[in-house]
Amino acid sequence: MADLKQDLAQSAREVRETHISWVFLHDDTVFKVKKPVNFGFLDFSALDQRRVACENEARLNARLAPGVYLGVVPVTRRTDGMHEIAGSGPTVDWAVKMRRLDDSDRADVRLAEGRLSHEHLQRLARTLARFHRALPSKAEIGEFGRVECIRSNVQENFAQAHPLLSELVSESQQREVELAQLGFLEQRRALFEQRIQGGRIRDGHGDLRLEHVYIDAEGEPTIIDCIEFNERFRFADVCADVAFLSMDLAFQGRVDLKEQFLAAYAEESEDHDLYGLVDFYESYRAYVRAKIGALGLHSAPLPAREQLESQVRRHFLLALASERSPDSAPRVFALAGLIASGKSTLARALADQIAAPRISSDRTRKALRGVSATTPLSDGAFDANYSDAASDAVYSELLRRAAVVLESGRSVVLDASFRSSAARDAARDLARRHHAPFLLIECQAPLDVCRTRLAERARGPSESDGRSQIFEQFAAQYEPIRGLPRGEHLLVDTGGSLDSALATLRLHGIF
Repeated sequence: MADLKQDLAQSAREVRETHISWVFLHDDTVFKVKKPVNFGFLDFSALDQRRVACENEARLNARLAPGVYLGVVPVTRRTDGMHEIAGSGPTVDWAVKMRRLDDSDRADVRLAEGRLSHEHLQRLARTLARFHRALPSKAEIGEFGRVECIRSNVQENFAQAHPLLSELVSESQQREVELAQLGFLEQRRALFEQRIQGGRIRDGHGDLRLEHVYIDAEGEPTIIDCIEFNERFRFADVCADVAFLSMDLAFQGRVDLKEQFLAAYAEESEDHDLYGLVDFYESYRAYVRAKIGALGLHSAPLPAREQLESQVRRHFLLALASERSPDSAPRVFALAGLIASGKSTLARALADQIAAPRISSDRTRKALRGVSATTPLSDGAFDANYSDAASDAVYSELLRRAAVVLESGRSVVLDASFRSSAARDAARDLARRHHAPFLLIECQAPLDVCRTRLAERARGPSESDGRSQIFEQFAAQYEPIRGLPRGEHLLVDTGGSLDSALATLRLHGIF
């Protein structure tokens, strides 16, 4: 196989190498050849196994990288012994043919150069949410979300990595990670069962790292290199997919972008329950990266070995840190106000500023009805979908989701009208139960400004069903906000610009 690598490298612009593949880069195309290796969790030792893996790679990656994977081609050998791609000689191996993507579009390159924005990650989160939503959720796939299956993966990691890591980290640290991950699985068994029942176990990507994400000049994401060699690494909770990317952002020192990405995905997928187990999956993913790095240590050239050892240690320490309690206390922000007062706009901006999830009553209502966030529910004011009973159900679900976020040690932004004192009291009680500071931000805008905004809203799709026909009745029934302690109630003028409203929050030390 060394001859194969040397021969194919002669015509390539560049050769890149992973622990399982050689990648030969040409001007416009890329050819990827599997190494004949057997690591236990993958086996490419036989030619037919490599061919099947190549076919699976091309097929599966077409889901998130349409037009990039161009098929599988033979590696042939000439009569003089020279290897070439798709020659006339006998087939001696197989290669995946790909369209070459611009390295400058790669997410890790963008991040290093300061060109990976919150907007890019929001768009990526939307893409992933759509991808996961469209994936099959069959019973046989759901089985891979069971504690027994996940524990098997976790224990395999430990068995394979423990001896490799023994020279880089202490025995007590290894034991701490192992006890924490296995302990979480046993203690939160019911949570994993809920994820199965909720259809959150899907045939996903399995290796969602920054270097596998490309974002073009228009901000459109393309995602390559999913796991093709082992279904049990790809059949998993959707949270395990997003946790790989969020872990990678944390590894690069951008916890702010990590939390913004998680918040965007949770909102787009209506899956705030992922906060109950994302820290576990981030620890699991970090440990996997430590293992993969350790596997390559002995084959790495000496100059690169020291850097690789450092990366292995950092990934291991990240696995350790993800299992520990956060340093800062979570907070609860409830944004209240009339229809079209600007509360949702301010809630989004506040959530972005503090890198916290926003939970919207409008989106929650639509999710409970099983429709998309912009599908109108066109009942009359406070009828059916907006009756007191329906609203009680929405607020109950809103606060249930918020409790999951708070239990993970994160702050939360609640976006609802909070038109009744009972709804406000319930939000305040939630904060008290979680020992979290509470602040109700009352958004006030002149009535004529609200009416103008409603007229503009009627021209296009919107998450909110608030409209001019119900505005007067809604305003008449809105209970004035009274009785909150001074430090738990902040009045903000939202009749003007967003910048002005944010300046008020900044002046009060909210961020």
